[in-house]
Amino acid sequence: MLVVMELPDRGSEHPSSGLTEAFPVPQRFFDREISWLAFNARVLGMAAQPHRPLLERVRFCSIVSANLDEFFMVRVAGLKRRVTAGIAVKSPTGRLPREILAETLSCSWDLMQEQSRLFQTQLLPLLAAADIELLHWGELTQAEHAKLIEFFDREVFPVLTPLAVDPAHPFPYISGLSLNLAVMVRNPQTGQEMFARVKVPPLLDRFIQVSPQRFVPLEEVIAANLTDLFPGMEIVQHHMFRVTRNEDVEVEEDDAENLLDAMEKELSRRRFGYAVRLEVQDNIDQHILDLLVEELEVTESEIVRLPAPLDLRGLSLIADLNRDELKDPGFQPRTSPELAAVETASAVDIFETVKTHDALLHHPYDSFATSVTRFIEQAAEDPKVLAIKQALYRTSGDSAIVEALIDAAAAGKQVLAVVEIKARFDEENNIQWARRMERAGVHVVYGQVGLKTHCKLTLVVRKEEDGIHRYVHLGTGNYHPRTARYYEDIGLITANPTIADDVATLFNQLSGFANSTSFESFYTAPTSLRSALADLIKREIHNQLAGKPAGIRIKCNAIVDERMTDLLYQASQAGVKIELLVRGMCTLRPGVPGLSENIIVKSILGRFLEHSRIYEFTNAGDPEVLIGSADIMNRNLDRRVEVLLKVPTMAHRVRLKELLDLALSPTTASWQLDADGNWIYPDDDSNIDYQEELISRYQLRGGK
Repeated sequence: MLVVMELPDRGSEHPSSGLTEAFPVPQRFFDREISWLAFNARVLGMAAQPHRPLLERVRFCSIVSANLDEFFMVRVAGLKRRVTAGIAVKSPTGRLPREILAETLSCSWDLMQEQSRLFQTQLLPLLAAADIELLHWGELTQAEHAKLIEFFDREVFPVLTPLAVDPAHPFPYISGLSLNLAVMVRNPQTGQEMFARVKVPPLLDRFIQVSPQRFVPLEEVIAANLTDLFPGMEIVQHHMFRVTRNEDVEVEEDDAENLLDAMEKELSRRRFGYAVRLEVQDNIDQHILDLLVEELEVTESEIVRLPAPLDLRGLSLIADLNRDELKDPGFQPRTSPELAAVETASAVDIFETVKTHDALLHHPYDSFATSVTRFIEQAAEDPKVLAIKQALYRTSGDSAIVEALIDAAAAGKQVLAVVEIKARFDEENNIQWARRMERAGVHVVYGQVGLKTHCKLTLVVRKEEDGIHRYVHLGTGNYHPRTARYYEDIGLITANPTIADDVATLFNQLSGFANSTSFESFYTAPTSLRSALADLIKREIHNQLAGKPAGIRIKCNAIVDERMTDLLYQASQAGVKIELLVRGMCTLRPGVPGLSENIIVKSILGRFLEHSRIYEFTNAGDPEVLIGSADIMNRNLDRRVEVLLKVPTMAHRVRLKELLDLALSPTTASWQLDADGNWIYPDDDSNIDYQEELISRYQLRGGK
């Protein structure tokens, strides 16, 4: 007989101990790192799908390499740091860091080997059949050799710097993610053999086009011309290798008078992080490998042997070839009909439109340029606008949004930009455009000490004939015009006074010393979001036990928070139906009898990166729907400034419900997680492609 555990009071640190006693930790959670690798196995699975256009498969293969690089630079580096420091604190799954590190490395090697096999045995032959050839130097014609030698002399040789290793030349520093040739040369007069390193220039194309759609890796062009780099020496052998280093940034904010200066200093130290992975050609000479292992201080378990070419990130260049027949059909975002219900040649007047109704945006189906960017640009140009406040997590340095903020400041408007300079791997870019805005007169602040500002908010203050009006944009994604073309996100533009009041208060909190924790229109982290989500889950439990309609559906990027997961388990035990759509990591274990048999976990991958967060609670037949930037992760709930907005309009709640209906439908193609951690993809080709179906629906909906 199923027993439902007593619900904890608001603010409880953890659900009641009964759950822990009935289902020990290993039965309740998957390892976070292994779950992340499972996500990338799904990405690789997209590259393996024969029905997908060939160059899209190549792109997915490239994405796997980029994702793995970041994984090693951050997650594996963190594990190694804990092991080296002798930290014996167990993970939420009850395992020691050294145990997790060992399994993580093993699973990573398996994934990289599978990626290499897929590339070599499937994608390369298919590319060749489509007259796109990725060749080795020995497969080129004599005329192509001559052409590439001329290219090497003109474009490559001037950039190269061979670094010898001898008593006068210590072993050179090998920068992270650089591709390198380990070269053994011999002095013909003395017979002495010496080691040298040649770095493949990272700013040149990874694959060199020798004739239309015939390519050769840049490193092979360099290898074929090594005698030019070592005149008078014999080239004994050469091998490719690549190092990944710890590149996570840590700033002790309490000790830093100026966070910006502290971050710049830390970034300068980043490139000297310790090695966490050594990729080598599978035929590398043992003597050279031993030298690399000794100098780079890596262990045997951190070495991965792969066939050439290493570093498949460069396949993105091939995926970008002008071969439309080998790609997904073209897609052109359209202006949301909620902003432009009637075709017109003039630009949309965002303020006049939003005065009458809120506009719910769904990117990239709804154009980001004609909605969000237009909103900021119109605010910058409009003489009635007095102030613009914006929280920026990531954007591009050449962003039209940054330019609009600068123009607004130049026009005398009060402009505040809350910039998160600790946005991982965008720190340097964010510092550059933050300083540029400061020089232009924008008030730039860096959030609150100890917290990342992750929410995506804009507030525009406008003086109109009947007084001051405020307009708000709140989104689930970044103010990044480039990624907005392929990141799926939800946004709302509104003149709702309650939302505007709350957003204004939050901006005062971010830029000043306000400490409000109570907002009417949204929940915020780190103050109230965790307890609010807990209360919403508990409300569904009580409704279920009272015989009222109950249910929970969540779409997010990751679920790894143990306390929230245990509350979801309790809801499942009470009989609440829970459907989770998780793009990336999910440490929750679904389908365990007596624990989570009422929980289904699915994942959708496609041409767009599913990035929006939607939380739907049935609430006895009066659904409450939230959108925002927060995932179910410890960092989002406890260590970031986050916002989950209560969607105010019934019509918009219905639209979001319909999105979840389609995504979670049994007839929609998606990966499904089982109790053993396996992600299963349906064999039925008749299943609906979620994103292609949405493209069709949005194109029929109207707009311009």
